[in-house]
Amino acid sequence: MGVEPENTLRSFVRAEQAGMDAIELDLHLSRDGALAVMHDADVGRTTDGTGPIAGKTLAELRELDAGQGERVPVFEEVLDTVASPLQAEIKDAAAARALAGVMVRRGLAGRVEVSSFHDEAVAEIARLVPGVRTVLIASRWGGDVVERAKAVGAATLALNIRRLTLEVVEEAHREGLKVIGWVVNTQDHLRLVRALGLDGATTDFPEIRRAGRFTA
Repeated sequence: MGVEPENTLRSFVRAEQAGMDAIELDLHLSRDGALAVMHDADVGRTTDGTGPIAGKTLAELRELDAGQGERVPVFEEVLDTVASPLQAEIKDAAAARALAGVMVRRGLAGRVEVSSFHDEAVAEIARLVPGVRTVLIASRWGGDVVERAKAVGAATLALNIRRLTLEVVEEAHREGLKVIGWVVNTQDHLRLVRALGLDGATTDFPEIRRAGRFTA
């Protein structure tokens, strides 16, 4: 989203062309049950429309401009447009069930990792898709965040780089969990990723990966 319209096919193609290891996207259900790719529950910030996604049909979402003439994509379009591994963030258990249907039909457990801030959504997708890799996301967390991840079967924690400590990383690693930092958009944060021994990081700027090899 740092270089192209957020959560659009154009942005995903740009990420793939830049050689990123995986592409992260966000999913909400439309009024008629489509897996719309958008970060917010409301269309106002990233399109020329207003109102909640849940109140619009897919046809209505298609009429919106998501930036530079891009349309709001659905999850299946992303699957067909790029070949990269995906990390799909779901906002609730209902979206988990819809995503599970697509993943099972298309055999996506190996390609699509599923993440959520919500423990119940992580547990639901794990129940519905055998072998799926899951990620528990947190911006603020208590001392039980590693136990929470283990309780819902998550293999990875995705944590806010601004609040991440070595203590949490070491505890997670002792318990066999990976740790990803988000969002890493500066060289200082990239240095922190390496200092903490993180397993990965998300960024809005694909070029930081190339630059970081020489300056971090």
